[in-house]
Amino acid sequence: MSRFALIKAVLGPIMRLMFRPRVEGAEHIPGDGPVILAGNHLTFIDSMILPLVCDRQVFFIGKDEYVTGKGFKGRLMAWFFTGVGMIPVDRDGGRGGVAALMTGRRVLEEGNVFGIYPEGTRSPDGRLYRGRTGIARLTLMTGAPVVPFAMIGTDKLQPGGAGMPRPGRVTVRFGEAMEFSRYEGMDRDRYVLRAVTDLSLIHISPEATLLTLVPQS
Repeated sequence: MSRFALIKAVLGPIMRLMFRPRVEGAEHIPGDGPVILAGNHLTFIDSMILPLVCDRQVFFIGKDEYVTGKGFKGRLMAWFFTGVGMIPVDRDGGRGGVAALMTGRRVLEEGNVFGIYPEGTRSPDGRLYRGRTGIARLTLMTGAPVVPFAMIGTDKLQPGGAGMPRPGRVTVRFGEAMEFSRYEGMDRDRYVLRAVTDLSLIHISPEATLLTLVPQS
């Protein structure tokens, strides 16, 4: 049994009991081949719930500080996060963005699922902010389809993204897969990158009224 399967088997029932996730549209995630899961980011537990509700393992970028802690707690966190699919990257350095992009490309070229929050950080107020164009570069470079998803209610269980989350119900809504093969070879065109990024975000949560596409300040 893989570490991911072990973690899911042991912690999955506990997390399902605690968060009671309602999943909509999971059938839109392809059963094999590369795919980008692109969603909003409300709080820390988003990255714990997403792998829980997906049949396939989801790989995603995380801060390297999650795996560099000292002592038993640090080692336990490193074991858990790398086990569920987190790939640590130093995103604070000058080349952090490039490293994250190349890591995502490698994951997709290996035929895996890559999870990404196009906004680049947690939303401070629940609204959906204009995304960065890394998601567009990934889909145009690899040909991987984009499946949008919306996390709804996680910010109510863990306000501010810190501390122990409260028990409650969350909803994870997946939209239909989008492919952008018509823009093949145009991953250096900034207008195309912006259009693909905006289209991906607009489709993240068409029915989640708590989210609004707004420009970043």
